[in-house]
Order: sequence, then structure tokens, then C-alpha cells
Amino acid sequence: MTAQAFEFDAPRGYRLAGRLELPDGQPQGWTILAHCFTCGKDSLASTRLARALAARGIGVLRFDFAGLGNSGGSFADATFAADVDDLVAAGNAMTRDGKSPSILVGHSLGGAAVLMAAGEMPGIRAVATLGAPFDTSHVLHQFDPQSLQTVETQGQAEVSLAGRPFVVRKSFIEDLARHDLASRIAQLQIPLLVLHSDGGYRECRANFYGCEAPQELHFARQRRPLADAPRRCRLCRRNDIDLGQPVSGFRTLSDSSSAKSESTRVPQSILHP
Repeated sequence: MTAQAFEFDAPRGYRLAGRLELPDGQPQGWTILAHCFTCGKDSLASTRLARALAARGIGVLRFDFAGLGNSGGSFADATFAADVDDLVAAGNAMTRDGKSPSILVGHSLGGAAVLMAAGEMPGIRAVATLGAPFDTSHVLHQFDPQSLQTVETQGQAEVSLAGRPFVVRKSFIEDLARHDLASRIAQLQIPLLVLHSDGGYRECRANFYGCEAPQELHFARQRRPLADAPRRCRLCRRNDIDLGQPVSGFRTLSDSSSAKSESTRVPQSILHP
């Protein structure tokens, strides 16, 4: 596998920095990966997901949202709506480069963003989310109450997120409340894979039952959950080995029994029109 830089312009004028993870040989298809809130394209989760897909023959673009990593723009000016628009711009840039994406993958708030963006990208044939919230305002649980009060009264505040300082403005919080993820999911007519740990069962059910596309979705279950004590995603821990094996067991949303997956290959009807 190899990797190369991939930059493109965002609709709001700044430049976004990305990285293409390329499989050995001709790619079977192309995917865009959206990272979690404040994480960046080079986070352990994004890196491991992209490399795991590339190892299975799928080319992946992961990029930094505005104000993060090597991308331009300001995080203080960022909104969820801007992230969705930047995902659409990423798809357009890849298409112009002869790498039209057919799958969107998103982690945490990035998962909510790909669910919103999918309906605006005609070439997308499937969506997968990991730990994505059903309500975009769920991300505000990461803020302490005093910081939220300061944002409300003063228009902005410096907050600590994952041990790093960020300036968050009232426009960001107000924008989160404007998005109706339920109606957007209901309009999707493509396969949707929703992955959560056991602790995310309610979110998984909400995303699943909102989608009308004919499919069977599964609720991932492992001997060690994806998000286990102390509530850190296994994808994000440095002392875990790179993900190389697919989840072999699953539990359906309507059936609590265990089963074995028959195949880990992505259907060609999804990778190619």
C-alpha cells in the first residue's frame, strides 16, 4: 500500500489537506472517510480505518476538516453544515481526478456528517458509520456546563476538548440544532451500515429504523467492545495493534442471538455503478 497527498478547495474559500490511501494494484472503488470531532485525518482511528480498507483493495481519502491538522480555515468559524459541504467538495474533487467515490465512512460526528452529505452526492452507493450520534447536538456533552454558559452569554469561549484548547462560537452550537438527521436518513435509498459498541445500542436503533432502504443492519458485538472501559474507542488506543481482522460476530437489531458473518467482501454493486 502507498499514500499520497490530496488537496482541494472548500466552498468557503480555504484549502483542505487530505491523504489518499492507495491499495496495491487497481482500486476496486473509492471511499471518503470523515474523522471524529476535533480529531483530524492522522488520528489513530482514521489511519487504521483507511489502511484496513486499502488492504482490502479500496482507495480511501481522509482529510482534515477546517482549522484542524494541515487544512486551512479556522476551527472557531467551523460548523457542522460547513463540514457537510466540505465532504461534498471532497467528492467533487475526487471525481474530477478520476477517483469518483461510491462509499462514505464516518466516525463519531463525522458519521453524522456523512449521513447528511450522502443525499447530496449522487454517486454514493453505501454509507457506514462508527459511533455516530443520531442527534448532532450530542457532541455538546463533551463541553462542561460553564463553557456552554460562557458561549451563550459572550458568544464564544475557549474550551478543552480531548486535552486541547479550542475556541467555540455560538454559531457552532446554534448550527447543530438546525439539522434533522432523522429525515435525512429516511430519504436514503442506499445500504447503511451502523456500528456501535453495546453502549451505543439506542443510537444504533435510531439510525437503523430511520432508514427506508431495504437492507439488514447489524449491531457489532465483540468479546471486548469497540468502546470499553475506560470508555475509549479501541481504534484510538496506541497500545492496541492495527486492525487487521473483521468483526466475526454480530447481533441484529431485532434479534439478540449471535451469528457468524459469511463474507467480508464489499459487493461489486456498491463499488461500481
